This record gives sequence, C-alpha cells and structure tokens, in this order.
Amino acid sequence: MKQLINARILSQEDLPAPSAIQQEIPHTKKSLATVLNGRAQLEDIIDRKDPRRFIVVGPCSVHDPAAALDYAQRLKPLAAQVSDVLVLVMRVYFEKPRTTVGWKGLINDPDRDDSFDIVKGIRIARTLLRDISELGLPIGTEALDPLMPQYLGDMVSWNAIGARTTESQTHREMASGLSTPVGLKNGTDGSLAVAINAMQAARTPHAFLGIDGEGRTAVIRTAGNPHGHLILRGGSAPNYGAQAVAEAAALLQKAGLPPAIVVDCSHGNSNKDHQRQIGVLQDVVRQVCDGNDGIVGMMIESNLVAGAQKIQPDLSSLTYGQSVTDACIGWDDTVAAISDAAQALRQAATRSR
Repeated sequence: MKQLINARILSQEDLPAPSAIQQEIPHTKKSLATVLNGRAQLEDIIDRKDPRRFIVVGPCSVHDPAAALDYAQRLKPLAAQVSDVLVLVMRVYFEKPRTTVGWKGLINDPDRDDSFDIVKGIRIARTLLRDISELGLPIGTEALDPLMPQYLGDMVSWNAIGARTTESQTHREMASGLSTPVGLKNGTDGSLAVAINAMQAARTPHAFLGIDGEGRTAVIRTAGNPHGHLILRGGSAPNYGAQAVAEAAALLQKAGLPPAIVVDCSHGNSNKDHQRQIGVLQDVVRQVCDGNDGIVGMMIESNLVAGAQKIQPDLSSLTYGQSVTDACIGWDDTVAAISDAAQALRQAATRSR
C-alpha cells in the first residue's frame, strides 16, 4: 500500500476544525458590524447604488502582524477623511501564489524560516483580521487556498481571485460561494477572456468538494455570486487607460455582465515600478471624474516604508514596515495620493450638480 498511496508524502498533521478556530478567536460586536457594513457598502458601489468608489490599499503581503496593525491604525483616520467619496478597504493578503517557488505567505510559513507552522499561521491571521475589523476598517484579501474561507472568510469584506488562479475551475467554484463581492483579475498575459469567463462561471451555481465548519469533507452547493467584477491588472502591456477600460466594459456588456471594473494600479499597470502606481491612480481618477461610471474601484500596494526587501535569516535585521514581496509606495505617498484622489472626486461631483 505504501507504494500505491502517499508515495511522496512525508507527513500529515491534523488541523483544528474551522468552528474551533472561530470559537477560539471570535468576532466582537464591532468587528462583526465592520464586516457586514463593509460588504453592504461594496455591493452598493458595484451595483452603482452608491456613487462612491472603493480603494483596496495596503501591503503586498503581511509578514509582520504588528506592522500591519500599525498601518491599519494610520489608515483608519484617512478612511474617515475621504469617506464622502471613497471607501477604503485595507489590503490584508496572507497567501502568495508563486510563479515558481518562494515564501508563500504568513499562513503557510508564519515564522518565515521554512518551518511551515500552518496552524499557528491561521491563528495569527484570524487574530489580525479581528483586530483590524475592530478598528472599523473593512478588509480585502486574496482567496487562494480553497479551505481558508472556512477559517477566515467571516472576517473579510472583499476577495480577489488572482491572475494565476482566475482560470482555475476550483477558484471559480469557490468564488461562486464566497459571501463577499469578488474581483477576478485578467490573466498575467493581459488576456481579458480568462477573467470574463471566470465572472460568468462565478455567477453560476456549482457543486464541488470542500469542508464544512467541523472540518469534515462535504459536497458544497453554491447559489452563485452576483457581485463578481473585473480587475484590470495589466499584462504584457498596461490596461488602465481610457481606451483599454472602454474595451473591457464593451466585452463585459457583450458577455451579458455588468461593466463593473476595478483597476489594479500595481503589477502590469505600473510595469512593476511601485512609484508609477501614483500616476496610474491619477489617470483612473480622471476617467471617473470625466464620467466613467463603470470604474468602481482601484487597488494600490502600499506600506509604511517604500520599496521592498528580501527575507533574511536574521529576521531582526528586516526594515520595519517594508514589504518582503512586491515593492510598495510608502505611507506619506499613500496619504497624498488618496487625499488628492478624494479632492478630485469632490470637485467633479460639485461640477456635475
């Protein structure tokens, strides 16, 4: 039997059931209200019942929970200042899809030393989500591992399906059952067909294998997700400009989908130059000010300290508040970029009255 089953498996470890983790790290009244209110606001923005836009902003990935909470504490007053025209959603990404290999994120390897204490990672992640929600900030994350929504999904207001997984049937099925609005990114090559197909699939009911709240394998049946939307993240060329956005909207309408578009200011749209995100954001905000009603949101990779660094064996040598994955803009630039965007949107609203 050893030759037939688990021939390449070195070990297995039991995980606590999702319900056990939820009971161990429960919602507070404030965190629960934040998640529910965040979801409702985002759904209304996507449906264009709310004239505001949303910005998913925060670190490329969380590697230091203390720095992430510090960032959230700074983001909260900024969110209040711009709340008349923008809903700020903190980007809290714990799982990193890799092109080949590399650090897979805080859940997979919380100690950043290849010890892969995943149970510890889940507990750290859930605690941080609860603490950020307690501040009153809605949270956005990437849904990567299909089991994680059972552990963490009740703490999240918005999900993304990444460019590397949008074509995956597993992730399309998962998106159809997520309790949040879900953005689906175009392919890494810039192809929109993959994301549009994914949006159609995510709106459809599915039945697939998963786990229930007690951790038992189950057949999951979904109703379909009506709040899927397209994320333009660039590819071989940027796709944030007015012409590219108009072409994307036309393709969505042709496919019978709502023209709800989020522009990722990073990745292919910034040519992987973190500082270019500011110019991309300015361009997208101008499109909104000029009357583009299909753009519902933007994404920015931002951290306390600009740039990026490599994970070192001596973790104490890492720069506090600086990304260990993609380079991000720094905090001061973040405040200026979002404040300028809000002011431009206010002025446009005044002109249109």
